[in-house]
Amino acid sequence: MVTMTIKVYEVHRDGRIQVVHEEGVVVPLAQPALSSVLPDCACPRCEHTSPEAQLP
Repeated sequence: MVTMTIKVYEVHRDGRIQVVHEEGVVVPLAQPALSSVLPDCACPRCEHTSPEAQLP
């Protein structure tokens, strides 16, 4: 079984770092739920590198 560690923190505008949750061990999902999948970026910088842009 593969495990991952996660530590949650906030970075404030003045540069201070505050730990929200100390490091913890989590077990990753075999397949994330489709609702967790983000769409490809459509900004002008990334648009030409999208998989659709690379189709012949």
